[in-house]
Amino acid sequence: MKRNLILFSAVALFAINSTFAQETSKKAVKSKPVAAKVQDTKVAGAGMSFQSETIDYGTIAHNADGKREFVLVNNGTEPLIIKNCQGSCGCTVPTWPKEPIAPGAKAVIGVKYATDRIGAFTKTVTVTSNASETPKVLTIKGTVLGDAAATPKS
Repeated sequence: MKRNLILFSAVALFAINSTFAQETSKKAVKSKPVAAKVQDTKVAGAGMSFQSETIDYGTIAHNADGKREFVLVNNGTEPLIIKNCQGSCGCTVPTWPKEPIAPGAKAVIGVKYATDRIGAFTKTVTVTSNASETPKVLTIKGTVLGDAAATPKS
């Protein structure tokens, strides 16, 4: 009787372990990260294809480094000229390449958010260029945590 109980327990443990092992390997396949890839589709004229049109800062510290970059590729057949980049407010300052971007070449649009402002934020950068899809609106978002020194006392 005791031998049957031990045998049954061993078989049950084996079955449970096998089930979890299969589920884990399935999850690993599903959660495998996919590298962000810039779209390869060619367009007539100049074109802008971004790795991502939204940057999520997540939760960041008060007065942390607010610099981030949007990476783009000119997926067109002609040089891309970025004429202007405008932040939605004074706390969002974009930088962009002033020289033409050759077809197939990568470029970066930088953005700096003023992290001295505490709380959640969602801001935009409007990119005006000679691309067929213009203006292009890029988004930054996140939450700046306050620190004890910045919290007013009652």
